[in-house]
Amino acid sequence: MQVSLVGALICTGLLALVVYMRWSLITALIASLAFGATAIGTITSLGGSSPLIFTVFDMLVIVAALARRGIWREIGAVFVRIGAAWIVCALMIYVCIGALLFPRLFAGQTSAFVASRTGRGVYEAALAPVSANISQAGYFVLGGLTFLAACLLLQRSGTLADIRRGFFLWFSLHVFMGILDLLGKVIGAGDILAPIRTANYAMLTQVTEAGFWRIAGAFSEASSFGGASLAGLAFTYTYWRKTGSKFALGLGVALFVLLLLSTSSTAYVGLAIVSVPVVFSIVKSLASGRLRWGEALLIALLPPLLLSAMAASLFYPHFLDPVLQLVDNTVINKVTSASGQERSYWNYKSLQSFFDTGGLGVGLGSSRASSWPIAVLSQLGLFGTAMMTVLLAMLARGMRGGRVGRIDPEIDAIASSVRACALSALVAGSLASGGADPGIVFLIPLAVVLVSRLLPVEDDSVAEAPVRTLRHSPDSSEHVIQSQVGTVPGRA
Repeated sequence: MQVSLVGALICTGLLALVVYMRWSLITALIASLAFGATAIGTITSLGGSSPLIFTVFDMLVIVAALARRGIWREIGAVFVRIGAAWIVCALMIYVCIGALLFPRLFAGQTSAFVASRTGRGVYEAALAPVSANISQAGYFVLGGLTFLAACLLLQRSGTLADIRRGFFLWFSLHVFMGILDLLGKVIGAGDILAPIRTANYAMLTQVTEAGFWRIAGAFSEASSFGGASLAGLAFTYTYWRKTGSKFALGLGVALFVLLLLSTSSTAYVGLAIVSVPVVFSIVKSLASGRLRWGEALLIALLPPLLLSAMAASLFYPHFLDPVLQLVDNTVINKVTSASGQERSYWNYKSLQSFFDTGGLGVGLGSSRASSWPIAVLSQLGLFGTAMMTVLLAMLARGMRGGRVGRIDPEIDAIASSVRACALSALVAGSLASGGADPGIVFLIPLAVVLVSRLLPVEDDSVAEAPVRTLRHSPDSSEHVIQSQVGTVPGRA
């Protein structure tokens, strides 16, 4: 393995930050997701696979979760109280078996789309084992172990607050590097973030659309940046709605502006989809006469924006032409474009491969699609899709179904925010993702939601409600809930 110096330096910087701030490693893990094209090195034996820097923190978090006394009792507690742990373990085993077996079992019986080692493109070939079977299965297993580690760490006081800090740090870095990328292109300095793009990806960073620079931030392309911006917007908006945090509001505004400037069709269509529940919520509040101040603020901002756009088009008839052309190219005519037709063909052939394999799938990493649900169906088959659907339903259910009692407002805010982030990331993945692995952006929020259901607060007072953490009693095989006042700080 050839180690990347830049990747090692960034890892060192994040570690130094969390050590100095006395945060946990899971904060650094989540923050490292901002570096979507920074690899820790290149594994030549796996066809030039370049694991991103978050894999380093993944391993550290797993080790930190296991390095404590009484770990086996805590692991037992996780499997007793959280049924999803069994499903994740079963899915990891199934994915590994399928990645090794299915490409050989159905070799030559269907087609697959694999990455070219020379042209940095994707080409169609007969199904056969590829190095991505091993690397993608490794990523999936690492994500599953991270889910279990998060469940263990969330039993400790302060971990939930560190997860919240991790998400805020992630999206703060995301905004900062998005602004740097845009400024560098506008002033003619080019791709100033090129030194940190060390992953073995096709870098589509110096691209324009309808006269607008495409923002890639620290990612390899604008689509990935737009998807991350959408997830961040969902997180900050939900946290602001729950807590009224001004920092979350400011960060959300910055993410919204960058999303609009990203020229990503994934971000635009995804924004329209995730806005639907927001609109329904506002309409429901209006109908019940219980309009919240945050919803009232959104309604109050809408007329001035519309009037400004109308005034600009009236006094400057061609003022909005570039924007209209951008929307036309990225949304309206996207399906009929060359890239749109190519991705539609990927999805069509991926669905065909599902039927060609009798519903078993081609194995994780054997091929790629252009939509996460289709990738899951074609690579994991019916059985893997069923397990993934169960996990998705658990996440979508959120805090509903927990034990009786009022949930601490801060716990509810964090759990709801990371849930919104994960679901929005899946929306973006359903529009453009080529792999079946939902990643730790899905699995860590799933752990937060499921563990948070075990933290009821019987006292209805909200002022100083205790945060409760699941502990294992050293003197008994039963599990007890210990109250710890103030383990999760109030607001970011």
